[in-house]
Amino acid sequence: MADTINEIVAQAQENITGNVNATTTRVPSTPEGMAIAYGSLIVMAILPIFFGSYRSVRHHKEQQKKFEDSGEKPETLSQKEAVMFPLVASGALFGLYLFFQIFSKEYINLLLTGYFFFLGVLALCHLTSPLISSLVPAAIPKTQYHIHFTGAKDNNVEDIIDYKFNLHDIVCLICCSFVGAWYLIKKHWIANNLFGIAFAVNGVELLHLNNVVTGCILLCGLFVYDIFWVFGTNVMVTVAKSFEAPIKLVFPQDLLEKGLAASNFAMLGLGDIVVPGIFIALLLRFDHSLSRKSNTYFYATFFAYFMGLLATMLIMHLFNHAQPALLYLVPACLGTPLLLALVKGDIKALFLYEDHPSKSSEEVQVDAKKDK
Repeated sequence: MADTINEIVAQAQENITGNVNATTTRVPSTPEGMAIAYGSLIVMAILPIFFGSYRSVRHHKEQQKKFEDSGEKPETLSQKEAVMFPLVASGALFGLYLFFQIFSKEYINLLLTGYFFFLGVLALCHLTSPLISSLVPAAIPKTQYHIHFTGAKDNNVEDIIDYKFNLHDIVCLICCSFVGAWYLIKKHWIANNLFGIAFAVNGVELLHLNNVVTGCILLCGLFVYDIFWVFGTNVMVTVAKSFEAPIKLVFPQDLLEKGLAASNFAMLGLGDIVVPGIFIALLLRFDHSLSRKSNTYFYATFFAYFMGLLATMLIMHLFNHAQPALLYLVPACLGTPLLLALVKGDIKALFLYEDHPSKSSEEVQVDAKKDK
């Protein structure tokens, strides 16, 4: 009987400790551990933006070439979609929160783990394919394969799957699948970060804002979204701590004490990387359109993002409370290029720039005459 009572008391103490840790930031054993964790998160945040932005320039050129060949305009985020995005994200966030309150989070995370396993492997393949291909022995040839499925409706043939790959891509898929298996079995923080970085780089590379106005709408909307769900409710923090998926970067604050088995994590959501990142990538493409042989807007805003992230970490440490990173990142990422454009006299060019310009009214009239 005494043993049972002791177990109940011990369990109660463990639950109380767990609740305190869930609502406050756990203090690491040493200041060095915290400095390493926050510094690593900042590095892991800025590198995907830097490399993803330059990859987005290459992807933009590929889109332009495809448009010239096929006449099919690439898909970009419209202003209407930018307005709706924070609303849709709020609905999804609150829906997850309700799910975690009603159902066991183990079953939900089991489904999410399987889903993000496949997405993570594909994202990691897309990111590491050039590197792994260069390391594959020359004895393995680049045999080409083509998977092509079509569907017909009303005599119109549409491509359902049209994917070309080679033997080196298969080797890359196998290597990335090992990382995926490591994540599935161990849920190790390194595997989580490999997937998270791959998602971030691919997001910055492939998700394009067509113009600065759309970017301003999106960032301002998510600025309000982040502040409301972090400061106004406990929804964001609860979901972030319950959601076991590589949608956040984590780094242990007790790495020096426990090594790779560390468990006291500082975290940064991928949204705080990808959303500002796609706007910074747009500025790099704008720099290239000016043909000035300098990427002034990109580097200035990239540095502003770095300083905003640094301010986020500092305030989070001082107040010992989760912070909405976009509260500091959005003013930095929007204010810097706008102020710079005013100083340099590029404000009109900045707002008129489009990745894929729509037809002018004169061109529309000419096309209408041709149709007649």
